[in-house]
Amino acid sequence: MQQKYFPDVSLGLIIASKVRFTSIFILTFLIFTHTHAEEEGLINNDTSYVYRSLNEAIAFPEKVFKLNLSKAKLDSFPLEIFLFKNLIELNLSRNFLEEVPPEIGQLVNLKKLNLANNKLVHLPPEIGQLKELIFLGLNRNVLEDLPPTIGHLKKLEIFELWDNELNDIPDEISELQNLKLLELRGILFTEMEQKRIDSLVVKSAKIFMSPSCNCKN
Repeated sequence: MQQKYFPDVSLGLIIASKVRFTSIFILTFLIFTHTHAEEEGLINNDTSYVYRSLNEAIAFPEKVFKLNLSKAKLDSFPLEIFLFKNLIELNLSRNFLEEVPPEIGQLVNLKKLNLANNKLVHLPPEIGQLKELIFLGLNRNVLEDLPPTIGHLKKLEIFELWDNELNDIPDEISELQNLKLLELRGILFTEMEQKRIDSLVVKSAKIFMSPSCNCKN
């Protein structure tokens, strides 16, 4: 008996199969796109997310809470940083910065500022406007002095100044009543200056200093 051939049925099955495959592909693509968008949203709204590229951060200025540009080979302070009004942590350590612009005082929400391992000689008085600061890292610069406005940092807990060129510390250091740690090792203070610093700093703080030296005289 000769087998009958049904071309319309076979063609219908092929078309149905293609339609089903296309639908699955589109659905998968939409799910992936939606999930990716959600993930991007979570990243950009997450206050714990650390931006490590200035270009990436500029795309979401209102959502930048933490910025790490350590080892970025910077020889000047990026002015774009002042676009990030919600910044709470800024790391510019291990660069070649020679100065901090007075606009630093605009970053009033900063809690942590790391400027260690640069070439800073002075700090602007506006540093004292960072009233929320709890950590200030200035290790391994060439600082010759500190502005008296440093005493305005009432919430400061950790103050790192290891290995700088300071001859003394301003009297206003006594105003840092929440200070827990003052790092001064690697600085050649005289014995008299060390005693003076010890008398100024709040008694609950730990002070680390190298042995006194009169070698600058």
